[in-house]
Amino acid sequence: MGYRAMPAEESCRLYLITPPEIELEAFAKEFEAALSGGDVACLQIRLKTASDENIVAAASRLKPLCDGADVALLINDRPDLAVAAGADGTHVGQEDMAYFEARQLLGDDAIIGVTCHDSRDLAIEAAEAGADYVAFGAFFDTATKAAKSRTDVDILRWWSDLIEVPVVAIGGITAKNCVPLVTAGANYLAVMGGVWNHPDGAAAGVAAFNAVFAAHVASGRAT
Repeated sequence: MGYRAMPAEESCRLYLITPPEIELEAFAKEFEAALSGGDVACLQIRLKTASDENIVAAASRLKPLCDGADVALLINDRPDLAVAAGADGTHVGQEDMAYFEARQLLGDDAIIGVTCHDSRDLAIEAAEAGADYVAFGAFFDTATKAAKSRTDVDILRWWSDLIEVPVVAIGGITAKNCVPLVTAGANYLAVMGGVWNHPDGAAAGVAAFNAVFAAHVASGRAT
């Protein structure tokens, strides 16, 4: 998940975000189960109320599982904790550490993504600075957090037509509502409840998204 265009024949991929609060050992087992459901590109640790120590502990526990499945491990908001935990990178918002500071801290090989809400200007600025991906949203209502912006699929079409830097769609995404985002050019779908709250379990949630991605690839090859 780096600075590259996604070839047209490749599928969109799943970018998992942890629930805001976890019991670490129980979640590690749930994450292992999720990985059995199919392809996952990334896991972002987003534990807003946890202590620094617990965030690092979570990353240390989950990193071997990620490595074994070729999943990138990112830490939300905290480039310093990404360094401390040996994570693959970080995701920063507009109110967090500036991109260039995060890059100085993590180095050239780390993955750094940037929240751009519904702003094309912020996204272009992040891409020109060297961000590995930009994230737009929220696309749908979400109970996870109060969305600071709402956007629509047009921004994904615009971005994928013009820019090679990968784009992540986020906000209330489920396997049932994600098709327009995939067809509009999202390279990754950032998902929380759509997997962890799936009625048949996390593995089924991952499988459901991958079925959508595979169907999109198949339809593209058929046309």
